[in-house]
Amino acid sequence: MFSVHVDTARTWRGGQNQVLLTVLGLRARGHRTGLVAHPHGELRKRMPGTTDLFPLAPRTELDLGAAWRLQRLLRRLDPAVVHAHDAHAVALAALALALGGRSLRARLVASRRVDFRVGGNVLSRWKYRQVERFICASACIRSILTADGIPGARTTVVYEGVDVEKIAAARALDVRREFRLPPRAPVVGNVAALVPHKGQRHLIDAAARVVRAIPDARFLIAGEGELAATLRRQVGRLRLDRHVVLTGFRSDVLALHKGCDLFVMSSTTEGLGTSALDAMACGRAVVATRAGGLAEVVVDGETGLLVPVADAAALAEAIIRLLRDPTFRARCGRAGLARARTTFDAGRMVDETLAVYADLDGVRAASGA
Repeated sequence: MFSVHVDTARTWRGGQNQVLLTVLGLRARGHRTGLVAHPHGELRKRMPGTTDLFPLAPRTELDLGAAWRLQRLLRRLDPAVVHAHDAHAVALAALALALGGRSLRARLVASRRVDFRVGGNVLSRWKYRQVERFICASACIRSILTADGIPGARTTVVYEGVDVEKIAAARALDVRREFRLPPRAPVVGNVAALVPHKGQRHLIDAAARVVRAIPDARFLIAGEGELAATLRRQVGRLRLDRHVVLTGFRSDVLALHKGCDLFVMSSTTEGLGTSALDAMACGRAVVATRAGGLAEVVVDGETGLLVPVADAAALAEAIIRLLRDPTFRARCGRAGLARARTTFDAGRMVDETLAVYADLDGVRAASGA
C-alpha cells in the first residue's frame, strides 16, 4: 500500500523519530512510502536516501501556497493514504486534499501524540473533521479525543515504538568523564525539550532534596528550548551548579541513557513519553509522573516508580529509593527492557499502523469511492 507521510517540524523530538521508524518500517515490509518534510529539518537529514523524499516548508498552519504544492504532488503520486504526523501537517494535508477535490482519493490519517484538548477555533474544528482515522499514541489521548466529540470509531490506539535491537547495539557514553563528574557518582538522566509541560523545574527542585540525602548524586538534563535560561537560573539559585548539568541538545541520547543509572520524566502533561521508552529499552529503571500516557508506559513498582504530577518531594523520594537500592533498580531495568520488547516494539507499531491503513482502504473499496 502506498502512503505519503507529512511532518512539518524542523527540530528533532520523539514524534520525528516515530515518523522515521514508521516510514522505514513500512518500506522494509515492501510498501512504497513517501515523506514530505521540512527541507532544513532534522527528519529529512536523518532519512536514508532521497527516494520519495519531498521538501516542503509551510510558513503558517494556513499556508495555501504550500497546500497547493502538496495537492499537486498528491495528484501525481496518487497514494492510498496521507498520514499527517503533527498539527500543522493535519491542516496542510486537509487543505491539499480539499483543493484536489474528487481527483484525490487518499484517506487522511492523523497521528495524535499530545494529551492536549482539541482546539476550538474554526480551523482546528474544520481540519479535524477531515481526518478519517486518528492514530492515538495512548489510551489517554484517545479518551481526550472522544471527550472532545470525536467518535470512537475514528480513533485507534497504537502505542509508539522503539527499535530495541538498534538500541541494544548502541554504546554507552562515559557520562562521568564527558561531564567531569565524580567517578562513583550516581547519575540521574532526563531527556526532553526544555518547555513548561516537561516539568524540569520540578526535577530541579527534587534534585535539591536528593543531594541532601545523597550528596554525590548528579543530574543530567539533556535538551534545548525556551526555558533553558530560566532553568539555569533556578540551578544557580538552589546552588546546584555542581550537581545539575544542562547539557543542551544531544544527538547521542541512547548512549546518554546507557551512561546514566536512572531515568526521570517529570512531565506535567505527556502523550506517551518516548524518552521513557528509550530508557526502558536501554535497561534503565524509570521514575515518571502520572501525566497522560506515562502511566501506561511505566508499571509502578515493576519497571520503575510513578509519582504525582508537579510533586518535587514525591519525585525526590522515588529517586532516592531507587538510587539507594541497586538490586531493585536493576530488577526494574530488566523488567523495563522486557516490556519494551513486547509492548513497545517498533515492528509491532508499524504492523498496527498498516492495519489501520488496510481497514480504511477496505472501507473505500466497499463504498466504491
